[in-house]
Amino acid sequence: MGIKTMSEYVKFYVGLNMQGSIGLLSFVNNERLVLKHKLENKNLAKEPILHGLRILDDLTNEIQSFGEAAVLEKYSK
Repeated sequence: MGIKTMSEYVKFYVGLNMQGSIGLLSFVNNERLVLKHKLENKNLAKEPILHGLRILDDLTNEIQSFGEAAVLEKYSK
């Protein structure tokens, strides 16, 4: 897995130019689903996927606590 920080997830989201159609929280939830499906694959290393899920959980908590705009501003610099 290439994304290792919350900042990298936010920059990835911003780079996709999806802000007008898909909110950051929806993007994070979709990413979480993708990673959960990857956990079912026996040929993939589990630790990087679990690390990604922890990052997404932390990002979700920040979005819910401070709002999407604040999180985007904080991590997209």
